[in-house]
Amino acid sequence: MPRERILFLCTGNSCRSHMAEAWCRALQYERYEAFSAGTIAKGLNPKMVQVMREVGIDPTIHQTSKTLTSVIDAGVQLDTVVTVCGHAHETCPVFPGGKTRVVHVGFDDPPHLEIGAASPEEALGHYRRVRDEIRRFVAGLPGSLPS
Repeated sequence: MPRERILFLCTGNSCRSHMAEAWCRALQYERYEAFSAGTIAKGLNPKMVQVMREVGIDPTIHQTSKTLTSVIDAGVQLDTVVTVCGHAHETCPVFPGGKTRVVHVGFDDPPHLEIGAASPEEALGHYRRVRDEIRRFVAGLPGSLPS
């Protein structure tokens, strides 16, 4: 049976969408072919890479920052798109053919939260919390997807 193709979409494809793709590759490989993209591509966030490596996952191995347009232009037929931030949800295009399910599951933005952090360790705490929230969401797929 072919794996379902799932895309995690964020604004910059630098943090949350990469965490979700990496967790999906690690936890749901048998069920999903995972992708991530952004409405723009900002490059991989180094703190995201650091906190994912802390749990034994290196997101730099299979992942690069890319745009939704580049994924679509590559001919990837998506079954599900999960927007992980409000901006991506608001600007997500309608997919032709009506076969792609689009759902929103928002997560806090660690780069935004770190602006108010009192220390580098507090900043990393935001990344770790969101990493763990995304892990729980991905581990619960498909049941964690909203109806």
